[in-house]
Amino acid sequence: MNRDWKNLFPSRRMIFLGAGGVVLVGLTARLAELQLLRQAEFETKAREVRIKLEPAPPHRGTIYDRTGRELASSKRNFYVTLRPEVAGPIGDRQQKNKDIADVIERVGRLLRLTDAKKRTLLQDATTPPAHRDILVADDLTWEEFAQVNVMAPELAGISAEVGELRSYPLQSAFYHTVGYVAKANEADIQRMVEHELTLADEVADSPEGKARAGAVRRLYKHPAMRVGKQGIESYGEQALKGEPGKVRLLQNATGRVIDRLPSEDLAGKPGVDVVMSVDAELQNYAIQRFGNEAGSAVMIDVATGEVMCMMSTPAPDPNLFVSGIASGPYKALREDERNPLYHKAYDGVYNPGSTFKIVVAAAALETGAMDPNETVHCSGKAWYYNRFYNCWRPQGHGTMNLRSGLANSCDCYFYRAAEKTGIEEIAKIAKRFGLGHRYELGVTGGKSGVVPNNEWKLNHPRIKERWYPGDTISAGIGQGYVTATPFELAVMTARAAGGASVPNPRLIVGGLAVPDNDITPMGEFKPGVLELMRDGMMAVTAGGGTAAASGSIDPNNELPAPYTGARMAGKSGSAQVIGLDKYRDSRGHAISNDKLPWKLRDNALFVAYAPTDKPRYAVAILVEHGVSGSRVGAPIARDLLAYALRNDPGAKKPFVPKARDVASADGAAQPT
Repeated sequence: MNRDWKNLFPSRRMIFLGAGGVVLVGLTARLAELQLLRQAEFETKAREVRIKLEPAPPHRGTIYDRTGRELASSKRNFYVTLRPEVAGPIGDRQQKNKDIADVIERVGRLLRLTDAKKRTLLQDATTPPAHRDILVADDLTWEEFAQVNVMAPELAGISAEVGELRSYPLQSAFYHTVGYVAKANEADIQRMVEHELTLADEVADSPEGKARAGAVRRLYKHPAMRVGKQGIESYGEQALKGEPGKVRLLQNATGRVIDRLPSEDLAGKPGVDVVMSVDAELQNYAIQRFGNEAGSAVMIDVATGEVMCMMSTPAPDPNLFVSGIASGPYKALREDERNPLYHKAYDGVYNPGSTFKIVVAAAALETGAMDPNETVHCSGKAWYYNRFYNCWRPQGHGTMNLRSGLANSCDCYFYRAAEKTGIEEIAKIAKRFGLGHRYELGVTGGKSGVVPNNEWKLNHPRIKERWYPGDTISAGIGQGYVTATPFELAVMTARAAGGASVPNPRLIVGGLAVPDNDITPMGEFKPGVLELMRDGMMAVTAGGGTAAASGSIDPNNELPAPYTGARMAGKSGSAQVIGLDKYRDSRGHAISNDKLPWKLRDNALFVAYAPTDKPRYAVAILVEHGVSGSRVGAPIARDLLAYALRNDPGAKKPFVPKARDVASADGAAQPT
């Protein structure tokens, strides 16, 4: 069949040209749409690809004493980081690890890093993921920082940065209460993730929860970020850390960070400032006064309930922990027999010894079990329930009533008082004096002593037996099952001095709300009960009392009015830490306390308040293994009270930090 192909060609050409024209018009229209109409949209997407947002630690809140002295603050920090992804080629893992090792070795020589530190850095840097900053060293001198900056172009992945580092100007004085910060470990991060999710009421598996958890993890893995490890730093972590900001990082097509962009508009909010009720000068004086002794002192303002001093000695310097303490020094702290890491004032639980006799005296008077003029004869020992109970004075005290029994701390008198009063009534009064309660102070840790009775003993997991009458005899002199913390003893003394009007104790007076709603109120006693008990405490520090030598706080009338000529009232105590009948010489005689190994000697306690006529400050002193409360504890109590009356820190209102734009403190009072 013949075709007229010459006639077909023009029509096909027109079809192809028409189709091509349609495609060309479509491409042109699409190009115009992308370049003209949607230009802004794609520019934004391009920037999002190039710019990475990373968390930036905010300024951590400052912790002050009541006068405005900084106890925990932030200083400028020169630090060096390593980003593994930049230190070696992509794709060649073996060569990359070799290059990272070379960079670490070179920067290690500049900063004089130990071999152990370099090995740790190498292990961390060669462990995925590689797109993160690893802290090489911080708290550098300006010279070290400048050296790294000069060499940085030759050290792939190394950056010299400027940030903030936590600082504790008074060093060991507030280690136990203020605490310290350090790099967050995995347990810290998980705890903070859970806490943030709880505050936000988000489920961990939800998209929002996963996003929040990721943000928290990135924040606490930042080389400059620290987390509170103990004390107020840990309890107030949510408020102190503030709200993190963000920093814009410019990255190339492979994801490597090549520059930092201005990020002032993304800055975070600083943390809340916290004010403690404690006076730093008084705290420092207390530490100096203890010298080489191990122990604690707690002082409370009877008028306000504010804690003026809360120290535990010895203590380490918290600055050692901020950048990580070496294993050797930390081991030495852990093995020190004086327990510098232990918060003796708040965590330490001890037999109160004879300081507990003021509670027994009040209980005997309140219940009418003993008349204040009723006498007990002390021959040096007393027979109860088929055994002898010894008095601390072998030759005895003779005839004792309430006043002389307290003044001489006669054990035989209080054996009788405890027997007649009974443990249930003693326990009730002890709780009214503030014993048997863990006080919430805004500090991590804290324990309560034991106010025992029949129910307690029956339910104790390691005892589970009824209360025996002989248990009451031991409890009557603050031994046996009775225990207390030094903080509880300070509360007991403040209530003894001021009665039902004494406010509940508090350590934090600004920045954090610290609720403690379960404190047993003291309530009112029968007329004359507290007056008779105080009269006995005044007799302790008067002529013939166990602490008569320390009774006068102002023998030369040098204190300012209204404290001129002030005296203190108090009660001494010595508490055994082990049964002395186990330690005897070759002739079978008991070895005296001061000849025993230090760890086996009695603890020395003394509680006191001053002035006696109008109490302002109450103090509890514990000297571990100090043997005698009247000989060792009373002079310390006297000197601390004299210092407090001379400077009268409670008379001045606590410092108020300047207002500033701070992060919300909602939920900040919850421990973390």
